[in-house]
Amino acid sequence: MGGQRTERGRLFVVSAPSGAGKTSLTRAAIDRLATRGRSARFSVSYTTRAPRVGERDGIDYHFVDDAEFRRLIEAGEFLEHARVFDRRYGTGRGETERLLAAGHDVILDIDWQGAQQVREASDQVVSVFIMPPSLAELERRLRERALDDEADIERRLAEAEEEIAHSGEFDHIVVNDRFEDALAELESILAGEGGMAPAD
Repeated sequence: MGGQRTERGRLFVVSAPSGAGKTSLTRAAIDRLATRGRSARFSVSYTTRAPRVGERDGIDYHFVDDAEFRRLIEAGEFLEHARVFDRRYGTGRGETERLLAAGHDVILDIDWQGAQQVREASDQVVSVFIMPPSLAELERRLRERALDDEADIERRLAEAEEEIAHSGEFDHIVVNDRFEDALAELESILAGEGGMAPAD
């Protein structure tokens, strides 16, 4: 008799403007899903930016230089890749496929450009956009976290407007006003129980 076949995991894309709380929400949702016996993993992205304090190579990102990133593009190693703020980010194709084949749900923490590429490559992806309650609140959060200088904050706010303009392309929109409410909605989507679709 053959062994039991592992059910293939599901692929999710989660996008948001910088500072909207995407990473905190997604990590908390993964933890909650684990208590329900559902295994979800982040795909660790590649980036050419320098590590921030406390970030670990291979855990938070795969940190590579421009030459290595270009080599990976030419070798077809990325499921998607994009340039953001003069830095490159990409999702490893092989790592993502290994996790899916092993039965893990895989969450890609990427921007709208990457989300478009993944949707073009696969019709089995579920996409979620994390929306800030307002641009004013987003600005407050960016300033409060004190990770960026004034020029970076202005650039991130301009980029946020572009990101939000593409939110209607996503399957679901989660407004991160109250964290617990947004978390419950995101958990429901990742568990395959629904969520709010964007308005027409």
